[in-house]
Amino acid sequence: SFLSLNHHVASERKVHSSTAGPLGACCEQVENDRFLSGAHRPKYRCAVIRKRPVCRGLPQRGERWMGGRGRGERERERGIVCSDPCLTDVLEELAENSEFNESKGPCLAFRRAASVLKSLPSAVHCLGAIQSLPCLGEHSKAVMEEILIFGRSFKVEEVQSDERYQALKLFTSVFGVGPKTAEKWYRRGLRSLKEILAEPNIQLNRMQRAGFLYYRDISKAVCKAEAKALRSIIEETAHWIAPESILALTGGFRRGKEYGHDVDFLLTMPEMGKEEGLLLCVIERLRDQGILLYCEHQGSTFDMSKLPSRRFEAMDHFEKCFLILRLEEGQVEGDGGLQKDPGESRGWRAVRVDLVAPPVDRYAFALLGWTGSRQFERDLRRFAKKERGMCLDNHALYDKTKVLCVPSDRVQLIIQGANICFRPVLCQQW
Repeated sequence: SFLSLNHHVASERKVHSSTAGPLGACCEQVENDRFLSGAHRPKYRCAVIRKRPVCRGLPQRGERWMGGRGRGERERERGIVCSDPCLTDVLEELAENSEFNESKGPCLAFRRAASVLKSLPSAVHCLGAIQSLPCLGEHSKAVMEEILIFGRSFKVEEVQSDERYQALKLFTSVFGVGPKTAEKWYRRGLRSLKEILAEPNIQLNRMQRAGFLYYRDISKAVCKAEAKALRSIIEETAHWIAPESILALTGGFRRGKEYGHDVDFLLTMPEMGKEEGLLLCVIERLRDQGILLYCEHQGSTFDMSKLPSRRFEAMDHFEKCFLILRLEEGQVEGDGGLQKDPGESRGWRAVRVDLVAPPVDRYAFALLGWTGSRQFERDLRRFAKKERGMCLDNHALYDKTKVLCVPSDRVQLIIQGANICFRPVLCQQW
């Protein structure tokens, strides 16, 4: 690690002027917060029931989709703007519950159905509109029909009122806490974050301690203006170290989203091998500036000789770091400004940032993989494998018929190399 726990605790004591330690400061800071008590209960927005439902703008028979079964991203010449948040929120909540229950099949089915709805040009208002849509399972259709008819889903209400689901959703909202850890805490009878902090037998790791310490800040959404401000900070830092360095904003913000839960960047150099050590220098520079609140660094384990991988791994092998940075109010320009609670006088907030440093010859593959979304990446890999006989991941595109890796320095060439129509406007370049 590149930020010792002692240094981390010491800096936080200066910020909070507390001698109770970081977790004590956390309890002090968010003692009355609705998240800590577990009172926060996410609710989906009810569908509006119309007397005369219409289906204008929905795909009709004969319209082209990207592939068939298993590929839910519709080909269209515009960015993704979710036109039906009610139905997608419901399906994603059911997917999350299935993930907590380790039901991979239903989880994937619900996420795929939500992905299809997000790609539609208009909201669904009638039952007939969903009959011809691809990648919608019977369970997903049944839930959607319930909402369209009754304005509510009894299945989702049952899930939302389930104590286990509420506890696991609350626990996994903490940075560094995954489903397995959340399940372990739930089985120990814990139901709120306060109970976790008060339990003497629970040993939190550094990431989880930082997650609790900055919980109020990093549980808030990050707006586009804040993402742009962070890009300026990191770009200025990287160029101070290496003027020719290349920085790209990825994730949901590159796809055109207005809000996200963190901000992801790719950092590399135009010459092979020059990127080694750059990420560590950036981390040190951020620390010297006094804005580095937490850092978890992972060295590169990338080995070209081991490609292609026989199984997909959720995380790639490039050098990366998971950061929490201090963002000042004066650094954020444009609409929205710094996201903070009403009446809060503090002029800064903590924001989650991920930095990944691939070599330049793998940059395009990493850029495609880190742009997302998760469902799009899954469908793209599936399409390459099933329809094109290729293996695609964040490291390479491997043609199994020719037994070679397809070289590429641009995302467009990767897509075209897999014989898929490329629409450049789908990714907004900043």
